[in-house]
Amino acid sequence: MSKVLMKGNEAIAKAAIKAGLDCYFGYPITPQNEVPEYLSKLLPEAGKVFVQAESEVAAINMVYGAAGSGKRVMTSSSSVGIALKQEGISYIAGAELPCVIGSVMRGGPGLGTIQPSQGDYYQATRGGGNGDYHVIVLAPESVQETVDLVKESFDIADAYRNPVMILADGLIGQMMETVDLDIPVKKRELPKKSWAAIGTKHHEGRNVINSLFLDPNELEQHNLKLQKKYKEIEKNETKYEMINMDNNPDYVIVAYGTTARICRSSIEILAENGVNVGMIRPISLWPYPKKAFSEIPKSVKGLMVVEMSLGQMLDDVLISDRGRHKVAFYGRPGGIVPEPEEIVEAIMTFDERVVE
Repeated sequence: MSKVLMKGNEAIAKAAIKAGLDCYFGYPITPQNEVPEYLSKLLPEAGKVFVQAESEVAAINMVYGAAGSGKRVMTSSSSVGIALKQEGISYIAGAELPCVIGSVMRGGPGLGTIQPSQGDYYQATRGGGNGDYHVIVLAPESVQETVDLVKESFDIADAYRNPVMILADGLIGQMMETVDLDIPVKKRELPKKSWAAIGTKHHEGRNVINSLFLDPNELEQHNLKLQKKYKEIEKNETKYEMINMDNNPDYVIVAYGTTARICRSSIEILAENGVNVGMIRPISLWPYPKKAFSEIPKSVKGLMVVEMSLGQMLDDVLISDRGRHKVAFYGRPGGIVPEPEEIVEAIMTFDERVVE
């Protein structure tokens, strides 16, 4: 298929259809409203299910039910809405059910603003719900990468029976770029869904889907089983990009999503002024690409973390670097998108921005 011009939110919807989406449950919230808008038309045309639920809580519990029946299911929302879905996401992770969650971030806290932000890094990677669980979190920097990651995320969710979140910000959701919806993505050998609760006519005995373990010993064993699965995910599904690392950079920027994209322009400006800078771009935010930090060239004097928030990914950088470099930070909260020149200035004044 040739490339077509497409808005980020439209790309999320159409990529999900390409991945075999059976049903979508959601509730409107800016800046992701085009996702349910497109799916409300595309899914019924394909004989699939679209429901605008009465609330975010209802939507995520509909996802829980459809995932339990083995269907490919998706929801999407933005910051405040994802906060409301966290209880259900914990239930789905605890019951080991696959689903895809689109999160198009806006500024916060509270109702905040509808402008782009990366203020939900903690919400996505730490899990706002209860218990020892993880959601796989993938952060695209372009509309094409959004398409590719959405398509791959359904297979990842099925492979590990675990929720996968596509974490974008309002800039990706609202921008238009050319995309090819048919670029192949990594395929996995997927097990049959013999666990699905679809009735005893379709499988032997009863399939029980549950995250309630009243016996502490049983719950401990369940948590240990989940932890073993999370270790496998860390080993197999960590994604990142190393940029300009073969040219002995003086500094390394660490940034994800559209912020990384802006940093690419900053690196070009810095190069024109004789400052050589590389970049680590985490694509999977959980599992976080800690291995990338052991690959940093010896020439590097320090790491500059750049975010559209006040330093949430910064914690993961400090943990991953393990004190090997000076770490500085530059961030803009409140829905303000940093200009490339601001990041250039941050690198030029690196020592003034070093964190303790």
